[in-house]
Amino acid sequence: MADYLTVLTTTDTPEKAEALARGAVEARLAACAQISQPVTSVYRWEGAIETSAEWQVLFKTTAARYEELEAHIREAHDYETPEVIATPVTNGSEDYLTWVVTETTIG
Repeated sequence: MADYLTVLTTTDTPEKAEALARGAVEARLAACAQISQPVTSVYRWEGAIETSAEWQVLFKTTAARYEELEAHIREAHDYETPEVIATPVTNGSEDYLTWVVTETTIG
């Protein structure tokens, strides 16, 4: 597994997106979280095709903090099945990645 990850989730209001982002950063589960303007999601849920506006939250973290970040997202999220997708960071600026480690280290 890569040492660094970006982790994506979505939610249905900007306030919920900010709460997820702020909670993860405050707990040092992510160094940073970016919230994107609403995207239109089209998906099948409980047998019907749904379309809704959602806000994406992209967390920057380390692989060492992933499990705790996922648990935080699942606990804080109000969706029955929240999207939690981790993508490895294969390259990045050394200064930025060092900052990610610093900001996600406890103590």
